[in-house]
Amino acid sequence: MYFHHLNNIPAKELFPGYHGKFVHTGTSTVAFWNIDAGSPIPEHAHMHEQIMHVVEGEFELTIDGKTERLTAGAVVTIPGNIKHGGKAISNCKVIDIFMPEREEYK
Repeated sequence: MYFHHLNNIPAKELFPGYHGKFVHTGTSTVAFWNIDAGSPIPEHAHMHEQIMHVVEGEFELTIDGKTERLTAGAVVTIPGNIKHGGKAISNCKVIDIFMPEREEYK
């Protein structure tokens, strides 16, 4: 499928406060998140390379022990197998791109 519209993709709450819509290409996953203020994502690591783009709001992110507050327009690259975690300071819209595809998000 080449064309997608977010209105036609059902949201999944994969973690408390993280409502995602996902597009899978066979080699990558694009996640469109609406995140509730105050919602944490525990420190974790995964094999996937990740690119995070904060579209709206403020998100505090820690990567490999370094913490930054991200606002709209921030783009972060996270190599595979690097510990990271954080929390939404305000309601946020975030786009994550994962390579390879996140099978568990299907």
